[in-house]
Amino acid sequence: MVEKNHAVVWTKRSQKQMRQLFKHISKDSPKNASKVVLEIVDTVHRAVNNPEMYVSDKYKTDNDGSYRAFEKHHYRVVYRFSKNVIRVLRVRHTSMEPFEY
Repeated sequence: MVEKNHAVVWTKRSQKQMRQLFKHISKDSPKNASKVVLEIVDTVHRAVNNPEMYVSDKYKTDNDGSYRAFEKHHYRVVYRFSKNVIRVLRVRHTSMEPFEY
């Protein structure tokens, strides 16, 4: 059974990465930067009622299924859910070389 109403927590790393992506996109278009950030945040919050809605993170070794990932606007977002918390771990551009962890 899926637990309901998970809280979303952004790690310091993921917050920094979101600020960096906003700053980078803002160089060309502050409006688009806001749009991308808001859509990423919205996509994370869709998992509040069903944290398993996105695919298992294929780069996480020994993933017990609690590490999930999705892509939005060429950014890959990785989160982990446990108990009643969805913890956003990283936000990276898909052109960056992925690494296993």
